[in-house]
Amino acid sequence: MVAAIEVEGLRKTYVERRLWRVKRVVTALDSVTFAIERGTMVALLGPNGAGKSTTVRILSTLLLPDGGTARVMGHDVVKEASSVRRVIGVMLDPEKGHFGRLTGLENLVFYGVLHGLTRSDARSRAVELLEQFGLGDARDRPVEGYSKGMKARLAICRVLIHDPEVLILDEPTAGLDPISAREVRERLKGLKREGRTVLVTTHNLWEAEELSDRLIVLNRGRVIAEGTPEEVKRAFGLMWNVELEVSGNLEGLKLGWETELGISERGRPLLKVMIREDPSELVPLILSELRSRGVQVLSVSVREPTLEEAFVRAVGGA
Repeated sequence: MVAAIEVEGLRKTYVERRLWRVKRVVTALDSVTFAIERGTMVALLGPNGAGKSTTVRILSTLLLPDGGTARVMGHDVVKEASSVRRVIGVMLDPEKGHFGRLTGLENLVFYGVLHGLTRSDARSRAVELLEQFGLGDARDRPVEGYSKGMKARLAICRVLIHDPEVLILDEPTAGLDPISAREVRERLKGLKREGRTVLVTTHNLWEAEELSDRLIVLNRGRVIAEGTPEEVKRAFGLMWNVELEVSGNLEGLKLGWETELGISERGRPLLKVMIREDPSELVPLILSELRSRGVQVLSVSVREPTLEEAFVRAVGGA
């Protein structure tokens, strides 16, 4: 099966012109390679300047690469740009691209016709999408009166007006209040359930972990990590922290894992064990070992490493 998105050896450089005509060559992408399976949601992560927006713009046919290849649903983004545009829906800013004095319905009909739909089909599709995204009651209101959250949902409707197979969304929840951001995330989950392929960029690492099947981490124009959230965290040596409040003599205790001793909030001995493997398998072994040494375990808590910790380690604090 052809992957939804295939990128191989993608390169892009820019020339920065400074004062006194001094030039500086900036490498935005340096041999970037990855593939995204159909029907999955993938988050493209990285600090500012990592190459996320450049990658998105190349995949959207808005920017030409200097080298390498990129294909969307089997179509080359350079040689078959028109074919790529038929199978993708792109949102680069949830607040831009709307005509403020037109209604939500008029905006969608305009973009539907622009994508080749008849006016009748565009209107039917627009009405369906506005209802689906909770904008049915606002469809005849000028968009300039919409809230940020409403504009973000309208932007997703606009992306879907021609029923594309692949969605490319750049920071879809940026600047939204928590309630609006949650609504957008729920809509994105629905799109994945429909079997669409979704590529999102985000600085919200919790959001990336919640939504995505896989992550691609860019830094300084290179892919430095790729995989499921769990795989990315393991790739950078992050460990689960198992905290056990205990009663008994811990002097000379050696468990075979990295440990720390402390005092709990209730003033009892607190044993911290750092493990890299699946805690569901190792915690019972730790409990058994402690009991065999006469140590009573009063409480157990496991803290999973966060994607933020993995990200900071991955980009070296960049």
